[in-house]
Amino acid sequence: MSAIRALRQLTTASSRAAVLRSTSAGVRARSVSGLMSPRAFSVSARSFGQGTADVALSNKLQEELKYEKESMVDLPKEPEFLQGFKAQGRWQIEDTPLHDEVTLTRKFGNENLRLTFSIVDIRGEQEDFDNEAASEENDEDGSQEEEVLNTYPIRASLTVTKSSTPGSLAVDMMCQEGQFVIDNITYYQEGSLASDLTAEADWKRRGIYMGPQFDTLDIGLQEEFDKFLQERGIDQSLALFIPEFAEFKEQGEYVRWLEGVKGFVDA
Repeated sequence: MSAIRALRQLTTASSRAAVLRSTSAGVRARSVSGLMSPRAFSVSARSFGQGTADVALSNKLQEELKYEKESMVDLPKEPEFLQGFKAQGRWQIEDTPLHDEVTLTRKFGNENLRLTFSIVDIRGEQEDFDNEAASEENDEDGSQEEEVLNTYPIRASLTVTKSSTPGSLAVDMMCQEGQFVIDNITYYQEGSLASDLTAEADWKRRGIYMGPQFDTLDIGLQEEFDKFLQERGIDQSLALFIPEFAEFKEQGEYVRWLEGVKGFVDA
């Protein structure tokens, strides 16, 4: 969720409470004075399906859609951070509209790397306001000069396969604040198990040793694994790109969702 939308929702929620109180008082006053009369909503609602609330819902969806599109009208179709990432030519982005998962792929020597993350992990509202509050405090007291990273904790899964062996590595990580924090590294003798989503593969994975908790490994071994991943592009620049792209995609998917829901309600 974008910071603008989160702030707008907070403001709307406060305004809505005040409007409801005002409306309730007005309704009670009209009821007492005998000015209220029953209204039939079914006539106008029939063109929007069978519900009496269809028209109001459609209008509200249109209002939200209009607001979102107007807020994006001056923005480039492909933001600068995404252009720069593509210009590096290191990773290929597999981004399917109306899907919440994004996959980055690349080759490294005889290896195939596949990193997957989901925009579902975005926790926009709380992180946005926490970071804004922290920035304001830093500006006021001047005690901290470090920039507050506006990033979201996003879980990522990396699979590494080789053309010369049937095995594979699967690395479960958390991407946050410009770095990857490894949870565990699993080795699969049958390489397809690292990415196969079938019920049979899921059943096989349940009986496989998933590897130790990464932070329990010898420090030296942890450092060598970190170097292994950084050499393959699992580095700070990628850790900063993922949350930024996730927020960019979430905004686009939200607009598609509004369009789809409105189209369905109006049909």
